[in-house]
Amino acid sequence: MTSLFFISFLSFSQDNHIVKTEDGRRVLLKADFTWEYIDLVKPKIKEVKTETTVAKTSKGDTCKLAEDFVEPKLDKKIQTELKKGRATIIHVKKKVAKDNKCEVEDVILLSAKESKASGIYHFCANGTKVVYKRSGHSIAKKIKLF
Repeated sequence: MTSLFFISFLSFSQDNHIVKTEDGRRVLLKADFTWEYIDLVKPKIKEVKTETTVAKTSKGDTCKLAEDFVEPKLDKKIQTELKKGRATIIHVKKKVAKDNKCEVEDVILLSAKESKASGIYHFCANGTKVVYKRSGHSIAKKIKLF
């Protein structure tokens, strides 16, 4: 009886685990310290770009915007998922406005590249171009190292 319990305990203790990479692919981590991709193809990341010309903001600084500029629309499915963790574009804009000491209305989304796991957002915040990065539900200003 004890040997049967010991054998079944060993079999249950060697479970495999599934984790997600930063680019959204799933990986199977095996108990024998090997791994393999479950999703061989990377998920598509939507990128929105716009052409620009010069326009002035309330402080008089300039961002390059077209006169008929319209903020790019983001994927509704991704935004719905991010609503649970308070990381939608509205939450990102509030953080940008707070960091740049301006109103949310003064923050304009120039371009975005996002997936469910991460995102990079280019803003014009009160006349200054800023870039913010989202990793999961965490939002931070992107820092240039070089």
